Amino acid sequence: MKIKGKAWKLGDGISTDHITPGRFFHLRSNPPELAKHCLEDTLPNFAKEVKPGDFLVAGRNFGQGSSREHAPLVLKILGTGAVLAKSFARIFFRNCVNVGLPPLMVDTDKIKEGDELEADLDTGTIRNLTTGERLQAPPLPPVMQRIIADGGLAEHVKKHGELKIE
Repeated sequence: MKIKGKAWKLGDGISTDHITPGRFFHLRSNPPELAKHCLEDTLPNFAKEVKPGDFLVAGRNFGQGSSREHAPLVLKILGTGAVLAKSFARIFFRNCVNVGLPPLMVDTDKIKEGDELEADLDTGTIRNLTTGERLQAPPLPPVMQRIIADGGLAEHVKKHGELKIE
């Protein structure tokens, strides 16, 4: 599976509170409305301007903090194609897979805001179409790739009736 889009660049230590600010907790039962406030204190135009397939590009420990599954869910609702980061908080990484949003661990230093990227989820190869640079992330395990391809864990289980780890 290949994803193509623009890079939205963030730094280190972006928490789930940055992604879904706590002051909008009352919207958690309405994810599309909550998505309108995604990253509004960090990237004010993100929720309004992100296009399907665009990449969120971050530094270390992306998704740290509380285990809000709403954080990756609103990114997915907005059409984010994948999240690229140097490292992820473990529960955020898994929540990404569970909602069908690909998380790829890669050195993001050479990616700039607005760069056009293409990621091949099967191989973990990320091409920066703006600079010609090629980056390599560890490919996701096949079971995670299947979950993402099916649209997340709930859809995967609906489709297959169980989780096959093979």
